[in-house]
Amino acid sequence: MKRRTLLMTLVLAASLGGCIVSPPPRGRAVAVVDIDVRPPPPRVVEIPATRVGYVWAPGYWRWNGHNHVWIDGKWMREKRGWRWEPARWEERHGRWHFEEGHWEH
Repeated sequence: MKRRTLLMTLVLAASLGGCIVSPPPRGRAVAVVDIDVRPPPPRVVEIPATRVGYVWAPGYWRWNGHNHVWIDGKWMREKRGWRWEPARWEERHGRWHFEEGHWEH
């Protein structure tokens, strides 16, 4: 089973061409991407009125292998004792690193 997972990871990495895919930390599946193309600035969006029992996950730019595409924000059912960490881009050593949004305990 481990051999198949490794093979799938290598195939995915090769298909992303120039992107680096890291295995997710234990317990959560995330997309981690490093590219040379700076993302556009975040869009200015009016956040809808607060909804009891929900958390707002803001929109973000996702890399599709060729260019950045905007992913709209959305309401997600809250998880008691957890907080939502939004998706984000960071510049690291001249490259742009993307980390998927995720729940933190």
